[in-house]
Amino acid sequence: MTENMLPTDPTLDEIRNALAPLIARNAGFDGWCAAAVNSAAAELGVDTEVAALAFKGNAMAMIDGWIESVDMELARRLPPEKLAAMKIRERITLLVSTRLEIMNPDREALRRAMAIMAMPQNLVHSAKIGWRSADRMWRLAGDNASDFNHYTKRATLSAVYGSTLSVFVNDESTDFADTRAFLDRRIDNVMQFEKAKAQARARQDYVPSLSRFIGRLRYPA
Repeated sequence: MTENMLPTDPTLDEIRNALAPLIARNAGFDGWCAAAVNSAAAELGVDTEVAALAFKGNAMAMIDGWIESVDMELARRLPPEKLAAMKIRERITLLVSTRLEIMNPDREALRRAMAIMAMPQNLVHSAKIGWRSADRMWRLAGDNASDFNHYTKRATLSAVYGSTLSVFVNDESTDFADTRAFLDRRIDNVMQFEKAKAQARARQDYVPSLSRFIGRLRYPA
């Protein structure tokens, strides 16, 4: 990840964004707790009380901030011009695999974060984080759909990404070959689903419409 530099007189959001990756690095040893925040603050030269205020002593706030920083790094590494010439399948595969590369140095922190996110009291917040990341990946891939398709694409990618993470955190294969193979299979499923949806929409275009038929009877051309 890029080096985190704070501007003079930073805002709380800027402090949070700068600390989040460092907290993740420490969370692999200390867990998502005040100790990780304090270590990150010391490294960056931020007052520990200010750092605590940025995350409110809340593990989910720390995890949310880290994933936000991953989203930002993903956008930095894969600007539109890098993806423009690729097919949509290649874009999505590259986006997910690049996210894994960004998170790889902090796999133990990720493992701990996933355990916290799976707690019943955190499920709603976790779902919002997953949806946000899926939405950002689709937008980086060039998707600006605003109809029902917008929601199905994001729900599907969120599920694919979540299941891929579950494989990734325990993958000991060379260059994460098992995770990459799993991701390829899941992306295949997504593409087949999108193809089926497109075919269903095409068939609907040829289904006679009762309302249109009645309209023609009342108002002939």
